[in-house]
Amino acid sequence: MLTEIDRARSALFHLDAGCERSEWVRIGMAAKAAGLDVDDWVTWCASGGNFGGEREATTVWRSFGSGSIGAGTLFRAAHDAGWTDTSPARRLVPVRVAPQPERDIRTTIDPRWLSYWHGLGPVSDAGAAYLENRQCIVPPADGALRFDPNGRHPNGFAGPCLAALVTDIVSGAPISLHRTWINANGTKAAVEPPRMLLGGHRKAGGVIRLWPDDAVTHGLAVAEGIETALSIAQVFRPAWALIDAGNLAKFPTLPGVDSLLIAADHDNAGQRAAESCAIAWASEDREVRIAMSPTAGQDANDYLREAA
Repeated sequence: MLTEIDRARSALFHLDAGCERSEWVRIGMAAKAAGLDVDDWVTWCASGGNFGGEREATTVWRSFGSGSIGAGTLFRAAHDAGWTDTSPARRLVPVRVAPQPERDIRTTIDPRWLSYWHGLGPVSDAGAAYLENRQCIVPPADGALRFDPNGRHPNGFAGPCLAALVTDIVSGAPISLHRTWINANGTKAAVEPPRMLLGGHRKAGGVIRLWPDDAVTHGLAVAEGIETALSIAQVFRPAWALIDAGNLAKFPTLPGVDSLLIAADHDNAGQRAAESCAIAWASEDREVRIAMSPTAGQDANDYLREAA
């Protein structure tokens, strides 16, 4: 007869580890509630086609705390997938992922680009007009967004641009720059692409701290894009931009921040990322809310500009 641990292991290993990230997190929380250990979790995760490595799986496992998701969630999911209590208990053979060759990607920003950013002034002139035209709050001067009146685009174009310092979410170390080119009248420049990150610099794990760390006390709003974050800042601030859905999905809980407002893009990737982030924060007993435009394909900035 199966023990409860064997029964839980059998249920877990019946499920597909290559599921959507929000479901992956939900199953992990349920598996931990059922008494399984990190070895079970990592071995199961390694069977999925989108396995991100043992380190990531272990880190996510450690982030699971006591929450509203219990062991019953694991068994319901397994039953829905055709599992029964008579299914044999088994341990999957760990999948060893061959190490990938190192890419020529900087882990910290090139000092020349950091000096460039430090030499810029606060958002003003065309930069301020651009944000106001897009229903955005102009962030404080001690945040990560600055203004270059004559930024040079890689294609040779030169004109006003907003330059945002990208820092590591956890350590705060500068890792890249994000630039947005605009016209002198505050409209988006007709240059391709109008927004760029530095080539050869990492983006994963990055954030644009539109308000400095000192301004983040009990609550924080986050979004993918800069304009979306500065739009939601009309009703909740401070706000940070996480650049893309991947960084939003993996946004870690921060010490001392008890409340998180997620301004989600209304598309499949945006919704999945917001749900994954919300589950992780809720599992640590943090208050989490998701705000999203009712119109598919829009973000909060699109919605506010349409409503203005």
